[in-house]
Amino acid sequence: MGERGTPVRQKSDLGVRTLSAIVMVAVAGTALWLGGWWWTAFACAVGLGVLWEWSNLARGIAKTRGDAAMWAVAGVTYIGVAVWTLVMLRWMGLAAALAPLAVVVAVDVGAYFAGRTFGGPKIAPKISPSKTWSGLIGGALAAAVLLVGFNGNPALQSGGSVDQVAHDDYIIVLDWWVLAGVALLCAIIAQTGDFFESWMKRRSGVKDSGSLIPGHGGLFDRTDGLLAVCFVLGVVMLMRSLL
Repeated sequence: MGERGTPVRQKSDLGVRTLSAIVMVAVAGTALWLGGWWWTAFACAVGLGVLWEWSNLARGIAKTRGDAAMWAVAGVTYIGVAVWTLVMLRWMGLAAALAPLAVVVAVDVGAYFAGRTFGGPKIAPKISPSKTWSGLIGGALAAAVLLVGFNGNPALQSGGSVDQVAHDDYIIVLDWWVLAGVALLCAIIAQTGDFFESWMKRRSGVKDSGSLIPGHGGLFDRTDGLLAVCFVLGVVMLMRSLL
């Protein structure tokens, strides 16, 4: 309470959050556009930051040295495969790396607005109270719309002309129902990554994975869904290369 019993208004962090978001988008966007070793260095730096936060969370969960070792191996594998995937995709082309980023953003935006608009039953209220089934459906629909617009457009997917990429095997040409399935799968994977990170934070008794990004928490907080999608995609890529 302030003077004369008037309530003290808490200062909003909207300005800090907005500025941090602008800086994050600018830095990540520049590295993505430059590609090559710039993007590789950026992705690895973010991966190391996430691994540091993972380690801090794991220390609050692990009960024995064996548990700590298991969490360390899991973190290196999970984050390492996801970062490797982002690096490999960028070497394939700008659009190849942009695709999972755009899909995860679409899932997040669609889930946010659908959840706020329709509400309804929670998916896992004990882990993440804000996540609803309507949000999951909204995220999948938003991702599906994005993929349909992306589908079969070589110039859009490559950033070049149709002739330049007519024979590139990463050009997406799929039926709409396949795209809908891919979008739903991406939405489920991204939300699972979000739930997993929320579960780790609850088990370790913290609100955010870190405090590196003012107003946004840690790197793991901002990349949980993307890491999950890229990890699964990376596993698929590795399995395909071995077959």
